[in-house]
Amino acid sequence: METVIDIRDLHKSFGNKQVLKGINLSVKRGENVVILGKSGQGKSVMIKCVVGMIDPDAGSLTVLGKDIHGIDKDELKELRMRIGFLFQSGAVYDSMTVRENLEFPLTRVLRLKDRNEIRKRCEEVLEAVGLSEAIDKMPSELSGGMRKRMALARTLIVNPEIILYDEPTTGLDTITSKEISQLILDMRKKYQTSSIIITHDIPCARITADRIVIMDDGTYIAEGTFDELSNSDDPFIASFFK
Repeated sequence: METVIDIRDLHKSFGNKQVLKGINLSVKRGENVVILGKSGQGKSVMIKCVVGMIDPDAGSLTVLGKDIHGIDKDELKELRMRIGFLFQSGAVYDSMTVRENLEFPLTRVLRLKDRNEIRKRCEEVLEAVGLSEAIDKMPSELSGGMRKRMALARTLIVNPEIILYDEPTTGLDTITSKEISQLILDMRKKYQTSSIIITHDIPCARITADRIVIMDDGTYIAEGTFDELSNSDDPFIASFFK
């Protein structure tokens, strides 16, 4: 199976604080990899390196066959169009309606001009995430779960091959968290995406993960399926699943 993300011996420090200490990770096409770890372990730093938002100090990072830190700005911009990044906050524009939030990447990033095509793509992606009725609402009118769905719709509308999820269920109640987790699976099936999912939500990890990687002190200490890791004899690894 094709590797879409390949990280080798990745290091990153901020001042005297070493955050990433030789990260190695591969993600296959169509695979969902969940990363578990305590706060401050460098999980978000790692995925920001994947999209070129942060430059690592050492190591290699290949995304969709491209050396992410060996390409020029134009090539990086083109590559980013193939990667969706779902921020923890959702990063929606509060002054725009749902429709306008979705139109923004189509007109500003993809440079689409055909209004019928733009309308159709907005309607299709909102239907996919179960939010068709909210197309002309403001973000302030949406519940937390609806805002997550809207943010996912905006990520999906440019047809990314990879989606990076940063705490997709944070701040949601148990039922809504389960719905968003299932939606991540449904969107993977519908759009054939590959994903890295950072989460502290163990039910989310159980639902979404093909493989789980556990991070501690800036590096990965274990990986396996949910069942393999949750049944580990290692007290530290087992502590994530209690």
